[in-house]
Amino acid sequence: MRFRPCIDIHNGQVKQIVGGTLNNTGAVENFVSKKGADYFASLYKENSLPGGHIIMLNKRGSDEYELSKAQAMKGLKAYPGGMQIGGGITDENACEFINAGASHVIVTSFVFSDGSINEDNLKKISNAAGKDKLVIDLSCRRVKDGYVIATDRWQKLTKINITYDTLDYFAGFCDEFLIHAVDVEGKQNGIEQSLLEYLSGWDSITITYAGGVRSVDDMRQIRDIGKSRIDVTVGSALDLFGGNLRFKDAVDVCKS
Repeated sequence: MRFRPCIDIHNGQVKQIVGGTLNNTGAVENFVSKKGADYFASLYKENSLPGGHIIMLNKRGSDEYELSKAQAMKGLKAYPGGMQIGGGITDENACEFINAGASHVIVTSFVFSDGSINEDNLKKISNAAGKDKLVIDLSCRRVKDGYVIATDRWQKLTKINITYDTLDYFAGFCDEFLIHAVDVEGKQNGIEQSLLEYLSGWDSITITYAGGVRSVDDMRQIRDIGKSRIDVTVGSALDLFGGNLRFKDAVDVCKS
């Protein structure tokens, strides 16, 4: 299990939010940093933590998105080849971010339309970025019969459940999955254990799990449930972002 650090950017500032509350008017904020994305990216580089992600949380096309993009570019410059980037990624701009230093681009909403898979867009983004540089975000919400993929900043549920067939299909187009358990994301109330148990039964490409981590014990639980194959990202709980989990301890538990 590897520790995948994160940098979330909203309105041009590094923040930690309660993920399920994000909409066009704002979000519930856990933390707003006075430091820029380049500071955190440099910290991750110093600690030899590749494969983390920068997420631009504003809607593409807005003035706020451009502010977040400018901040994100500083992060990519500070750790070239060490950070992935997501938020408003399409086949038209994927190469811009890769050329700016992103190791991978992360895509969600672009590959779904009207609650279904948009196969044309999926093929376009995979071809544009390259399968080996594409991460598909399959973040999901819990429903009666399992977990359903959520798009558009997690506000819209698709018709697509997280199943092994679903994972097999998308794995043909990308290098990794990023999966947020949206119902617990940013709340620091514990992990989505049943989702992790299900994901642990599938083993093809790398999965990074996010959501609800509050302690070293939670991280160890992810390691044990995931058989050390599922990577983990931690946001609001870290002392870097105002939480109680020491960054050093999070790094050490993964290295052990």
